[in-house]
Amino acid sequence: MTSTLDRPITTSTAVELDIDRLGPGFGAEVRGLDLASADDETVAAVRQALTDHKVLFFPGQQLDPDSQVALGNRMGRLTVSHPVVPGIDDAHQEIYALDSADNGFADMWHTDVTFVKRPPLGSILRAVTLPPHGGDTNWADLELAFASLSEPVQRLAEQLTAVHDGTREFGYYLAQRRQGEGSLWEGERFTRLEPMAHPVVRVHPETGRKSLFVNPGFVSHIDGVSDAESRHLLDLFYAHITKPEHIVRHRWQPGDVAMWDNRATVHYANRDYGTARRVMHRITLRGDEPVGVDVLR
Repeated sequence: MTSTLDRPITTSTAVELDIDRLGPGFGAEVRGLDLASADDETVAAVRQALTDHKVLFFPGQQLDPDSQVALGNRMGRLTVSHPVVPGIDDAHQEIYALDSADNGFADMWHTDVTFVKRPPLGSILRAVTLPPHGGDTNWADLELAFASLSEPVQRLAEQLTAVHDGTREFGYYLAQRRQGEGSLWEGERFTRLEPMAHPVVRVHPETGRKSLFVNPGFVSHIDGVSDAESRHLLDLFYAHITKPEHIVRHRWQPGDVAMWDNRATVHYANRDYGTARRVMHRITLRGDEPVGVDVLR
């Protein structure tokens, strides 16, 4: 008998999007949709499709900073750009610029901002300046990664807690470039980054599906085990997450917009474009505190 958690999600909105799936259950391109002018029912359908497919791509968009922020506010509640990195300007404090001319790279598998109590629900990224070649982004499906583990390893993972530490990537920036000022993220001012523990197996708050919620960008170790055990466990999880069958890859074109469910994916931006410039603008939707399998019992 199929459990509730194994049943496919069905879209409950009245609008039917033109969706081209990239795989059986992960990744899709939404065709023929203008995000800037979409009505409320269409935006609701996009929000549902984001949960269904985890990563969505929208070609040929004409978003600018104002319309990107407006779209984000229709999809959910926006955060500021980042706990320690300010927005692009005072009028767009929600936009985080990834600019290769200012060390704005993302060439490590990661889930956005998992080192806070409530990591973002999702992200919306648009291409601003693209290199002539390279700069693709890859996403891996953390739900599929968990589901394809052997049952004994699943049971082990469900018992574990991972420590996420933002100082690994942003400690120097906070100490030097922000000079202790910090940012106001969901009412909390970050003048330092304290490690944060999250369950290794996260239960999605909307679908009840389980994901392998670890990433090499921010996880420092598995709590309660030896350093050697932690390294071996994380190596096992990371190698499994990034198997080719768990990944979709997007080759960016001018006007492209991508959205992803931050609760169920990791991503990696290829840094293969030499000295050419690559600029991307990201906004993030406010999320919830990750919960483990205890919520299902």
